Amino acid sequence: MPRSVLIRIDRMFDLKPEFLQSVSNLEALEHRLAEDLSLLEIPPKEWVPASEYEGARILDVVIIGAGMCGLVAAAALKMLGIHNIVCVDRAPKGLEGPWVTFARMETLRSPKQLTGPALGLPALTFRAWYVAQFGTNAWEQLGKIPKNQWMDYLIWYRKVFALPVRNLVSVMNIEPVHDDLLALNVIDSGSGKAETLYARHVVLATGRDGLGGSYVPEFVESVPRKFWAHSADDIDFDALREKRVAVVGAGASAMDNAATALEAGAAKVDMIIRRKDLPRINKFTGIASQGVVQGFAGLSDEWKWKFLEHTLGAQTPPPRDSTLRVSRHPNSRFLLGTAVRGMHEEPESVVLKTSCGDLEYDFVIFATGFRVDLDRRPELVKFAPFIRFWKDVFTPEPGMENGELASSPYLGADFEFLERVPGSCPSLRLVHCFNYQATLSHGKLSGDIPAVSDGGRRLARGIARSLFVADRETHFANLVAFETPELLGDEWTDAAAAIADLQRGAAE
Repeated sequence: MPRSVLIRIDRMFDLKPEFLQSVSNLEALEHRLAEDLSLLEIPPKEWVPASEYEGARILDVVIIGAGMCGLVAAAALKMLGIHNIVCVDRAPKGLEGPWVTFARMETLRSPKQLTGPALGLPALTFRAWYVAQFGTNAWEQLGKIPKNQWMDYLIWYRKVFALPVRNLVSVMNIEPVHDDLLALNVIDSGSGKAETLYARHVVLATGRDGLGGSYVPEFVESVPRKFWAHSADDIDFDALREKRVAVVGAGASAMDNAATALEAGAAKVDMIIRRKDLPRINKFTGIASQGVVQGFAGLSDEWKWKFLEHTLGAQTPPPRDSTLRVSRHPNSRFLLGTAVRGMHEEPESVVLKTSCGDLEYDFVIFATGFRVDLDRRPELVKFAPFIRFWKDVFTPEPGMENGELASSPYLGADFEFLERVPGSCPSLRLVHCFNYQATLSHGKLSGDIPAVSDGGRRLARGIARSLFVADRETHFANLVAFETPELLGDEWTDAAAAIADLQRGAAE
């Protein structure tokens, strides 16, 4: 927006000078980013041949999910000249991912200086975006990034990279058309229209529950839902005012949900924690390095399992800020060493049966994580019987068994699913698992902020390679047909004429 226009708007609405300056500075950052992209020739020209199926143009890649991982995947593909792509997300614009929905922390856990999804572009970092609007002093005083501000940054990221996103679109199923093509049946909840998208590759950027859903103990499911929720559910915390609330679990989401209930006016909140003490050390943070980011995928299966089994066994502690957010309330309790063994309904409450006796509450929140359950993912119904999991190919040493790891998909080098039985579903290689469940195969590249750019680039390079190999005949034909000369024939003296001149000179 030109400065003159901003001044006119200022006069109309009496906007503060600081606001005008922040808008101007953000525009300057966007110009800087555009110049950097131009200098790097990003995005390069499109090189993937266009194709059609039954009169519809085939998309090179459909990305399911437009949260952080989906946006990074789309941006990384564009940076390699793959333009015929789209992200689809069932959420309204601005509500993609967990940040302003079920993520109930106040700030991110990741340190503010991490470059996250910036893909190596300084002007695309959160820091550049923040400083442009609030200044260097504000950046230096900032502790951790407020989660709503992170969402604002991702919205800007999507805008400045002109990423193609369709909101309010749900994928009902994916099915193979043939070995090299997939059909996605989708519904646009905004218009109510159903349609079929054809794609050469599909990326599942579907988050923490991307291959299943939330997990609660089996005994909970028989109790009416008015008495309980999972921590990832849409919870009416205002309804918990003056209520007795229990939160089962001790991770980050447990603390954040407990704190939200306390801040909403709950009469009391008990943290029901099976362990006798809270975990205190974040193991993977201690070895964070480019060595882990780049090298984890090169480990043997035995070593990958060893790293992850040790990390999961130690558990990740809740953030200190989140824990203090709970403990500062005098009506909160940490019931350590208390295992939940059952739950039943009373006329106006529920009773948790625990290793320390029966405990009565008005509402219980289960922060008990997620599990792989392909039956809950309609987009994978056609492929579920063919997907290879770690339990199909790897047997850990005695004492190192882990059900969560065993149910992880055993992925290929480009995050693609592999067949349990070779040859049983050739089109499965076209579906890429770019979410939390890829961790055992690739490390933490597709769920957390620190290394998401590395994950996006690895994914995009693999898809680019696959597309080129698949179109090799077309690319070779283009090579053969290419006839644009660099030399025009007037750059040198005619050899025959030159020889004749030499011969005449010798004769004379």
